[in-house]
Amino acid sequence: MKRNKVEICGVNTSQLPVLTNAEMRKLFAELQAGDLSARERLIHGNLRLVLSVIQRFNNRGENVDDLFQVGCIGLMKAIDNFDLGQNVKFSTYAVPMIIGEIRRYLRDNNPIRVSRSLRDIAYKALQVRDQLTNERLREPTITEISEQLNLPKEDVVFALDAIQDPVSLFEPIYHDGGDPIYVMDQIRDDRNQDVLWVEEIALREAMNKLGQREQKILAMRFFEGKTQMEVAEEIGISQAQVSRLEKSAIQHMQKFIKIQG
Repeated sequence: MKRNKVEICGVNTSQLPVLTNAEMRKLFAELQAGDLSARERLIHGNLRLVLSVIQRFNNRGENVDDLFQVGCIGLMKAIDNFDLGQNVKFSTYAVPMIIGEIRRYLRDNNPIRVSRSLRDIAYKALQVRDQLTNERLREPTITEISEQLNLPKEDVVFALDAIQDPVSLFEPIYHDGGDPIYVMDQIRDDRNQDVLWVEEIALREAMNKLGQREQKILAMRFFEGKTQMEVAEEIGISQAQVSRLEKSAIQHMQKFIKIQG
């Protein structure tokens, strides 16, 4: 039994070949001369590239086999459209196309409904972005995309924002080896702060059991509605430290409230 064997869509990833640049150019020359078997070898020899790309989408809860198959479609499109005369590495050309194919798949399966007109503008903008990226070997600006589409820049931005995937409040955005910082830790709470007076008394009694710094952090976070970053700047410590102190203080308060209850 082989170690590190992982199968995706029935493919044993530990046995995938790796083509050298010379082998790639030779196969592309054969393909462009009409040898379709060279296409099959190019696909098989670049499946590792698809695997490396789909790792970027691991946190979306999508089926890995589905992402792999969609990525392979992007790979085949890249192989069919690659031009040896451009003097660009195939991986540089293929990765944006594989990513684009996966993003289109994720957008089409997005549970949030977006109007047809917005979706059409967004798709055209993404096609133009991919085209300009391949031509200029850099990410184009929104202004350049809007000029190509002959549309106001604001319309392009709005359309692209509309098709973005929703982000979980519990998605980690930073990790320094301790407790992770989540999206919800970056959000200011602007809701009405009026609470039942009994609950407020219980919370303040529990807060009195904390040190002054912990009290200040919790007051700024939950009574003033400030983000962890704002608290960190005001107190003069890192956001990671604020996150750890906040969690520790809440756990201490929970123990006190349970005892009192």
